[in-house]
Amino acid sequence: MTDPAPDIQPLLRAIAFAARAHRSQVRKDGRTPYASHPFRVCLITRHVFGVTDNAALTAAALHDVIEDTTTDFDDVAEEFGAEVAGWVALLSKDKRLPEDEREAAYTAGLTAAPWQVQVCKLADVYDNLLDSAGAPPEQQGKRLRRSRQYLDALRAGLKPQAKAAWDLVAGLLGRMEAG
Repeated sequence: MTDPAPDIQPLLRAIAFAARAHRSQVRKDGRTPYASHPFRVCLITRHVFGVTDNAALTAAALHDVIEDTTTDFDDVAEEFGAEVAGWVALLSKDKRLPEDEREAAYTAGLTAAPWQVQVCKLADVYDNLLDSAGAPPEQQGKRLRRSRQYLDALRAGLKPQAKAAWDLVAGLLGRMEAG
């Protein structure tokens, strides 16, 4: 067997990097390793949304490492380059800010973001919606409201390459909101 093609090697490294960065975390159910989420986001980006851009898939796998681990921008840039690190930074909330300011800054960034970031965020929302289906009603309600907020922000600056993904997520959210 030969080595993987050079264009997929960063994605393979990103998956291992994300697994290490999230190694001690679990999802809200208290049982599922957190790393399953960025892996699912990457798979949704590729197999549900049809994105074949390896840099976008790499960002999808890394989308929570800056926000939710001790990894910083420089760590990601050193390993995966400034472009991917910039995309991951756009997918990260600044937890130093009060929640209202943090969400306003985050949604403004999503609105102006390149299509790769928008598609990664849409995959994140899609996975979180799927994951919330069995959550308690109050938790699910918050997730639905937050998802609607992100979809509205993305729609305001949606890039053409992200439209089909937006439509899929909006459809899922609509079905979940309808109950």
